[in-house]
Amino acid sequence: MQVILLQRVEKLGKLGEVVDVRPGYARNCLLPKKFALRATAENIAHFEKEKEAHLKLNLKHKEEAEILGKRLEGKMVVLIRQASEAGQLFGSVTVRDIAEALGESTVTKNHVKIETPIKTIGIHEVRVQLHPEVFVTIGVNVAMSQDEAKAQAKAAESAVMETVEEEKPAKAKKAAKAEAEETLEVEEAAQE
Repeated sequence: MQVILLQRVEKLGKLGEVVDVRPGYARNCLLPKKFALRATAENIAHFEKEKEAHLKLNLKHKEEAEILGKRLEGKMVVLIRQASEAGQLFGSVTVRDIAEALGESTVTKNHVKIETPIKTIGIHEVRVQLHPEVFVTIGVNVAMSQDEAKAQAKAAESAVMETVEEEKPAKAKKAAKAEAEETLEVEEAAQE
């Protein structure tokens, strides 16, 4: 079945493209969510008339999502859960839990994308898709108590600082090596 995309759909296409999809995917996902229209002659003609309006609306939504994304980027949410002594959760953290913990009325469970289920204590990275073209990464700190959550956050912060400190000497070595190579090239040019 051919459809016209009304917005960018990941791994499918961009706004305005006519793509071939399976009928079930179109009927059950794209059409009900208003992501696409059936690609009939009437709909194609109608879309061409309304294309500018769709592009302006899409741009407006994208800008709003980017503003919200800047506010959310790198944010860490804390979720307190019961777990075994080995750190296995009794259940798992859901997208609804993360959306509620963010405290943003505009972020719903449909925006939160979890690659693998969160079933252990610790700090996990989660992707939030605010717009088909705007993604941000947030941290989810799952702990059994507030004190444990603070300790985990502090440990993660110190690990990041150690990584930065390890990168500084490597960058300094690269800069010194580049400077030495430049000096050698200048000396060789002077000898010639």
